[in-house]
Amino acid sequence: MSSRLIGVGVGPGDPELVTVKGVDALRAADVVVVPVMDGGERGRAEATVLHYVPAEKVVRVVFALNERADRARREAAWDAAGRRVAALLSAHRAVAFATIGDPNVYSTFTYLAQTVAGLAPETVVETVPGITAMQDLAARSGAVLAEGTEPLVLVPVTAGAGVLKDALNGPGTVVAYKFGRQAREVVEALRDSGRLRDAVWGSALGLAEESIRPAAELDGTAQPYLSTLIAPAPREGGRGGKL
Repeated sequence: MSSRLIGVGVGPGDPELVTVKGVDALRAADVVVVPVMDGGERGRAEATVLHYVPAEKVVRVVFALNERADRARREAAWDAAGRRVAALLSAHRAVAFATIGDPNVYSTFTYLAQTVAGLAPETVVETVPGITAMQDLAARSGAVLAEGTEPLVLVPVTAGAGVLKDALNGPGTVVAYKFGRQAREVVEALRDSGRLRDAVWGSALGLAEESIRPAAELDGTAQPYLSTLIAPAPREGGRGGKL
């Protein structure tokens, strides 16, 4: 039988938000791979995984998680990580890869799976969905993500503030990821679009340093990289007005 590589979404940081299926997949795997940066510091995925599996089952693999400028360095890191995981797959029947949020939403797992497919094409790739940061922030802040016929737009601000501005000028709720370093541009875009008053911001969701507050309180100072913003759609007409 072929070995299995399972991408497991472990949520935004709160260990209680890992699904039952996710916990079962982590425990059933022979090893659990967690991504770490060059400095070796423990990331959210690893911290969450350690609530459910023993440390000796966890394998730390270095990724250039925040590298955007140096493509050669980024791809070299992906290749090295892919080789490491392919070696684990040759020795084990099931390898889980823990990723914050969901493995199919802006996840490192996507690149790993593509790399492994080239190195070990017989590998069966599976994913277990996870709770996303926007879902967690909506629950913790009371923000409603979508009603009736409203679209829901998810924008990584690493694509540029212009992409966010275009989304905010549309009809739906806008969720922005990875905007901490461009907090000033985000606040300006919210103000220009008339969306600042109802928008909510959050970081470190579910962790001791969690911060959730109205976006209007942001002063433009840089925020943590993994910051999340929800700018609800304009809603008029009362209950069911968007049906």
